[in-house]
Amino acid sequence: MTRGRDTLDSGTVSKLPTPGRGARILNASRMTLPKSFCLTLSALSLLLAASVASAQDIEWADAMKAAERALNESRYDEAEQSLRTALRYAEKFKAGDRRLDRTFSALATLLYSRGNYAEAERAYLDAVKMLEKTLGPEHLRVANSLTGLAVIYQMQGKFREAEPLFERALAIRERVLGPDHPDVANSLNNVGTLYNSEGKSAEAERAYTRALAILEKVYGPSNLDVAGTVNNLGVVYGAEGKPNEAERFLKRALRIREAALGPKHADVAATLDNLGAFYNSQGRSEEAETVLTRALTIQERVRGPEHADVAITLGHLAVAYEAQGRPAEAEAALQRSLVVWEKVLGSDDVRVAGTLGTLAKLYSAEGKHADAEAALKRSVAIRERGAGSPSHDLAGDLETYAGLLRKMHRDSEAVALEARAAAIRAELPAANLSKRTSAPR
Repeated sequence: MTRGRDTLDSGTVSKLPTPGRGARILNASRMTLPKSFCLTLSALSLLLAASVASAQDIEWADAMKAAERALNESRYDEAEQSLRTALRYAEKFKAGDRRLDRTFSALATLLYSRGNYAEAERAYLDAVKMLEKTLGPEHLRVANSLTGLAVIYQMQGKFREAEPLFERALAIRERVLGPDHPDVANSLNNVGTLYNSEGKSAEAERAYTRALAILEKVYGPSNLDVAGTVNNLGVVYGAEGKPNEAERFLKRALRIREAALGPKHADVAATLDNLGAFYNSQGRSEEAETVLTRALTIQERVRGPEHADVAITLGHLAVAYEAQGRPAEAEAALQRSLVVWEKVLGSDDVRVAGTLGTLAKLYSAEGKHADAEAALKRSVAIRERGAGSPSHDLAGDLETYAGLLRKMHRDSEAVALEARAAAIRAELPAANLSKRTSAPR
């Protein structure tokens, strides 16, 4: 993600898969909050200086400055309150005033970073409508808001809705800015993140590689603006079974971010989490625990204990604990992760289903068959309600459920579920599960 631009771009991608479907937890794309307020305020200071500022102008500007100060100091409650105050003033400006869509976009970005996805979606939709009406459908600021809206859809697992928005944003930026502009690299990074969420590792790698070439040419190889794409490539290399490249790129991203942001920044935590997930995938659970514990500490301090990033890292910690023969700690981490996902995304989200499925496997391994069955029933029900069409994930849950039923000597029920899972898989294109990211940073 490029700093200083009025845009919301992915700083990192979804997490690495861990060995076997039993360890795969549906996770969220890692996003970091852009410091876009400085650009907004400096541009609008020129507008205000060119005319006589009204009391309403001054109140709006003061609220935006207060939001910027609070954001820079990680006081997110105060930042949100100030942005809502600014929005009330902006809604009183004349029709077409650009301060209104800027305020909507800033608020949407903050709401996203805090896990308030439903309201963030509404704010971005409002911003897109206003921008298309006032600036036209091919304006760069339309591309920025399209990107933010697409990220919300990706977070919700709505990949079909997200893809055309990301592609439209990329097309606008290429036409207006040219193929080698950093904002084009940001759009390529977003497209790569979507592909990664869908398990399309080769396509993701191509998009990230092109983005990285642009960013390194513009900023140099060690600049903070390069770190997000370096991180993303590390994740993809891990999914593709290239462990040496994966570790090298993830550690490079970590070094860049620590040097630029300090050791306790949310973006540092995101890369630590990716590195921990990679260590899990390589059977290096003790190293994974070390970096994941550090990531969790940072996230809880910066984001709060009920943020999606916290849920993701708790899921990865559970994998590390289970690998070390610590099932009670793994169960506690997954239970807490489940509570966070339910609070952030609601009880019917696919990440809730993924965590329930993983809990079920843990329960089954511990001989807690009744608990495992309850979790699987709920996971299957969520996938049936939310997918719109059968999926490989639904088939996987049915197969896991069938295996549990056989353990419980309920073979006739197991046969029915196995037949249903096989029918689903026969109707779907082959999924490369070994390279699939447990997504949707």
